[in-house]
Amino acid sequence: MQSIYAMHQNGSDNLEKEEKFLFYSIDNIQDLYLTMISSLLEICKKETVFLHKSSLKHLATPEERKPNEKFIKNSIFQILAENNSLSIAMESRKMDAWTLNDDYISLLLNAIKASTLYTDYMSNPVSSFEEDRKLIADLFVEVIVPNEKLYEFLEDDKLTWIDDIPLVNTHIIKQLKAMKPIMDDDFTVPKVYKDSEDKAFVKELFRKTVLNEPELAKEFVDKTPNWDSDRIAEVDTIILKMAICELLKFPSIPVKVTLNEYLELAKEYSTPKSSIFINGILDNLVKELEANKKMIKTGRGLM
Repeated sequence: MQSIYAMHQNGSDNLEKEEKFLFYSIDNIQDLYLTMISSLLEICKKETVFLHKSSLKHLATPEERKPNEKFIKNSIFQILAENNSLSIAMESRKMDAWTLNDDYISLLLNAIKASTLYTDYMSNPVSSFEEDRKLIADLFVEVIVPNEKLYEFLEDDKLTWIDDIPLVNTHIIKQLKAMKPIMDDDFTVPKVYKDSEDKAFVKELFRKTVLNEPELAKEFVDKTPNWDSDRIAEVDTIILKMAICELLKFPSIPVKVTLNEYLELAKEYSTPKSSIFINGILDNLVKELEANKKMIKTGRGLM
């Protein structure tokens, strides 16, 4: 939807160029994931270095000479540091976000150490995996994710990340809460696409919508007699075209799935009344297409 909107705004007709950027944007979701999950490892490294340097000070205090290492020895840090899936992904994607932006790690570490979560954890002399896991998950949710400076950094680094941040953070939180106290393959870096068909769908939906825009627009223009076409929000017209494209050109996608997905898009990205407007048009259109037998659905999950 955003790629098609960008094409409209730029007046571009270079389908291959826009499609290439679309896939580039999608691939960057994994970079965002790796950036966020690796921030935990960098925070641990930063604190480890700090404690070591403090212990070497000429006038080091007893606490500095023999620091409380409970935080840096948190078992979640260890599991992440030794995870093959994460190591391979970091290497293959050439991730160095924190090497170049180390000040943000310091900022996050300071915020963590100022939190009651950290204070309470460090004051408990007993260690357990459950406590370790809960601390890291809670710190991620309550300290790291809400940090405005971090958000600004992510926004400035890659504009395409803005809409992906909630998705990525939610996935990481689920992973952290589900981690087990043994080194196994349960923690894996998620794939961007479920399979080859998943990626092919992106390309097909983009191309079939862009290449058939006039044809798709005809399906709803006469369904909006009280609306001048120029008054309909451009995002709404794109959502309608994409939805109609799925209804007509993707027989394996259930009608209800299409309707639900595009109503959610309208609620998220368009005007407050857009979802009602789009729902009304699509509802009438589906009835008409079914009556005229122009919409044929086949495959699993269509009942």
